[in-house]
Amino acid sequence: MPHYEFVCNDCKKTFLKTLTIAEHDAEKTACPHCGSNLVEQRWSAFSAITSKKSA
Repeated sequence: MPHYEFVCNDCKKTFLKTLTIAEHDAEKTACPHCGSNLVEQRWSAFSAITSKKSA
């Protein structure tokens, strides 16, 4: 499942949340620190683990 990084516009804290693609598209994320719904998704780096080694 993907991890999404958010920042709260009210308390200015960042947080991570694990959501399925469907949950990400359907629900409004609330800040776990202050409960505000004024959050924005941030761009973040990601990595992928594969079973094959690259040459």
